[in-house]
Amino acid sequence: MDCLLFRHGVAYDREDWRGSDQNRPLTEKGRIRTRQSSKGLLALGLIPTHILSSPLTRAHDTAKIVKALMSTAPPLRVCQELHPEVPPRALIALLNTLPSDAVVLCVGHEPHLSATAGILLTGKRCTGLSLKKAGACSIHLEGSVRPAKGHLNWWLTASQLRELA
Repeated sequence: MDCLLFRHGVAYDREDWRGSDQNRPLTEKGRIRTRQSSKGLLALGLIPTHILSSPLTRAHDTAKIVKALMSTAPPLRVCQELHPEVPPRALIALLNTLPSDAVVLCVGHEPHLSATAGILLTGKRCTGLSLKKAGACSIHLEGSVRPAKGHLNWWLTASQLRELA
């Protein structure tokens, strides 16, 4: 399995948003940059067979941007396991239910995504790992998805992804 962890794009600041944090959307600039980053992500050649998204609006909108860029896209699945307050091990358990040859795009939040990456790569959360907004990493997993069994393919910022577009 290849697991692509993709952080949502730039959203409205909490102070500038009057609604609930759950419904805080991407800014217009965030949408544009997320689309560019998504093009770079897809240019790397790992085409998702599964698209999973946090239920929060900014992540769901990010996932919809990636899906819209794909000529043939799998269904977008909203997953509580990608909610920022759910423990990363819940996402790992969900990944274990998917086929071993899957390419899974997980769109979510920090520090949830980097904590998940740390567990997959080393077996524990790692300080210092952080995905920038609209940044992504790719982790390869052979066989079952277990802590410390992942191999890092790459870890890219949004600007690096945009350069690949």
